[in-house]
Amino acid sequence: MFLKIPSEPVPIQEITINKNIKLFIKREDLVHPQISGNKYWKLFNNINNYISRKPDNPFIITFGGAFSNHIAAVAVAGKLSETPTLGLIRGEELESRWRDNPTLSFASGNGMKFKFITREEYRNKEKLTEFLQQEFPDALIIPEGGTNEEAVEGVKMMLNNETKDFDYLCTAVGTGGTIAGISKFCEENQKVIGFKVVDDSSLQNKIEELTLKKNFNLIDSSFGGYGKINDENIRFINEFKERFNIALEPIYTGKMMQRIFEMIEEGYFPAHSRILCFHTGGLQGIEGANMLLEKQNRKLII
Repeated sequence: MFLKIPSEPVPIQEITINKNIKLFIKREDLVHPQISGNKYWKLFNNINNYISRKPDNPFIITFGGAFSNHIAAVAVAGKLSETPTLGLIRGEELESRWRDNPTLSFASGNGMKFKFITREEYRNKEKLTEFLQQEFPDALIIPEGGTNEEAVEGVKMMLNNETKDFDYLCTAVGTGGTIAGISKFCEENQKVIGFKVVDDSSLQNKIEELTLKKNFNLIDSSFGGYGKINDENIRFINEFKERFNIALEPIYTGKMMQRIFEMIEEGYFPAHSRILCFHTGGLQGIEGANMLLEKQNRKLII
């Protein structure tokens, strides 16, 4: 079974915070009930093109951490396409307690098998990929975060006639595939801003290689580091949910929106700018984040 284009367009909601700035959010988190946001579009061509080739022994392999949105999404995509999946999970210590992890339990419930590897092994994913391709020659091996050329082409689906009239297009940046797709396929007059939640100096060049354009800026939005959640992040996310009835996860979209609010207050955007932010989903990660916050006796994300 192929991943399908949704029958209803993804809604765009206005977020009213400044009378001189028009801020909107495109609800890609609603594109699919379980494969939310950019994950759906990054997998769209990867999965569909693979299935269309009708491999003799179909098998999907990918990489991710303990609370990876990508791992959860690939597990569901594999189930929908009736293709076995294997997740190489960072951290061998998880092997004995993965059932206590909501993301991995969800992925397992959707048929994914796991191989837990050391952090040292995980850092050399190119070597791992070579070994895996030799062992499973028919397998589709999707990189961590799903970023590759097919993913970039899939992100094109996040843009349509309704996104053409915005001055700025904004997205959170992890592995770079989503911003590369937006940069590659947006209108010539549009400015693209990536809110970088990781400390990765190679991202600029990686994105340029994928998009072949330089129409984007990267802005640090890590708030202390990838996966780190401070009290101000929690306060912002909870107030945003109460004010606009839109849930944000704390690793990607939550940090992007918080930084955008700060930039509007700082006067970064010219008056009367029209800004579109892409909600890239990942709300499944809130449960895992709250597990960690609860252990630290801190306020939870609503």
